[in-house]
Formats: sequence, structure tokens, C-alpha cells
Amino acid sequence: MTPNPTTSFNADLGQRVVSGAADAQWLASPQPGVERRLLDRIGGEVARATSIVRYLPGSSFNRHVHGGGEEILVIEGVFSDERGDYPAGNYLRNPPGSAHASFSTGGCLLFVKLWQFAADDLQPVCIDTRCEPWQPGLVPGLSVMPLHDHEGVTTALVRWEPHTVFSAHSHPEGEEILVLAGLFCDEFGSYPKGAWLRNPRGSRHAPFTGAEGALIYVKVGHLGATFLQP
Repeated sequence: MTPNPTTSFNADLGQRVVSGAADAQWLASPQPGVERRLLDRIGGEVARATSIVRYLPGSSFNRHVHGGGEEILVIEGVFSDERGDYPAGNYLRNPPGSAHASFSTGGCLLFVKLWQFAADDLQPVCIDTRCEPWQPGLVPGLSVMPLHDHEGVTTALVRWEPHTVFSAHSHPEGEEILVLAGLFCDEFGSYPKGAWLRNPRGSRHAPFTGAEGALIYVKVGHLGATFLQP
């Protein structure tokens, strides 16, 4: 199926989805020089959406309002707006009603989630994950960097040392993973850098790493959450 930015895509949140970077299809956005790899989308051009967004060098967006909020993780390059520059590793939350004019002088790659904020989640967030401390995880070899937590929806970076094993567990309200480095694995497959997984509510798996280890973005608790609607 070819993604279409004006229609829903991977919109059944009850379905497991795995999207690999090698299979990416880049689609033009309304702004020249900005392209999107759709991961999931519920709605048309204004939608609850999860995407990888690529700014070519010198590209920009005019000032625009995020009616339902915008979550960004800078994966590569430097993302900028009138408030500053955000190199790779920066995590941003622009709450509902916020506005900015975004651009990238040298180009950048972003992970972006739109219209996935609760109505009362109004606190801006800007975290440079290169400078934040890591906390011990639940098993040896696992480290966690909390990024955001609101009404049971939790977002974090999780660092897996080589040959780390986590016991089988379930996610009552779902789980979303973006592999940022290394190779993340579970009993269903292996997921290299750039892979995106959406495990539905009630899903269960037993993740682990091999010789490479892994760094992943993880969001849990959100697939059954109530968010603002476009």
C-alpha cells in the first residue's frame, strides 16, 4: 500500500505495525523541501499523525499553529525555529495552540507526532537528551531517560547494552517504539535503526538485544488515550 498524506494510513490502532527504514516512501509535504515518511495517520492533511519528517538544507515552514500539539525528536542534523536551534538528540513538545516558524539551514531528520496531546497537557518541553542523566532500568543492562509523563502516557529513551534480556510483558494500553541506534529484537523479529513498531493494546512480547545493543524511543499508554481531535 502506498501512503497518501491526504488519507488515513495504518489507522487501525488495534493492528500491529512494523515499518522499516529500508522500505520508506518519502512524500512531499505542502512546503517545498520538506518530505514525510508516514507511519500512521488518522484523518486527512490535518490529522492525528506519526511521521518521520525530512527537511532538505535551506527548507522552511511559514509560521503555523499546532492546534493539537506537536511532539518532535530530532534524529539527525539541526532543527530550528525563532526560539533557537535544536541539534540531534533534542526532544520538544509544543503544546496545543502554540505556533512557530520552523526551518533547517543544513537539513535535518525528525520524528514527529501531531494531535496526540490531552486537552490539559499545556506545558512546553525542551530536553537536550545528550546532557540528561540516565536512570537504572528494571533489569541489568537497561537504562532509561524519562522525557514526558501525563495521565498514564509515558515517553522515554531506553538504552539497551549488548545481550540484555527483558522478561515477557504486556502493554495494556499499547506501546510504540522507534529504533534510534543498534538492533532491537523480540520473539517476532529484529529491528534495525530507523524501524518503527506499534504494538496494540494488550500485546505481549519479550524484547532483547544481541551484540550491538540498542537505543530506542518508547511511548506507552497512548493507544487508548483521549486526545484533542482535528
